[in-house]
Amino acid sequence: MADKRFMYIYHGNGMSMPESEEAGREAMARWTAWMDGIKSNISDEGSAAGKSHTVSQSGVTHDGGANPAFGYTIVTAPDIDAAIEMAKGCPMVADGGSVEVCEAIDM
Repeated sequence: MADKRFMYIYHGNGMSMPESEEAGREAMARWTAWMDGIKSNISDEGSAAGKSHTVSQSGVTHDGGANPAFGYTIVTAPDIDAAIEMAKGCPMVADGGSVEVCEAIDM
């Protein structure tokens, strides 16, 4: 059975600006190490997200919402449990944020 595709949507505290250049390099090194560790499962490295705006029936809010997305990545895994296990090592989680994991379903 072929691997399925899963979306990692990054949320939370892990994307604040580093306090120094050294802290920025350390944060980038942690992300690079994690991404290198799951490289064979990455089908789309994704990108960081800019400030979000929420569109609803009541209008548009420009405050990023209650839990703004900071970026995404698309990975492959045999099942949701394997995708979740890989996400546990994400620096976003270690820094107090979260990774939303869901299957990417072809329509």
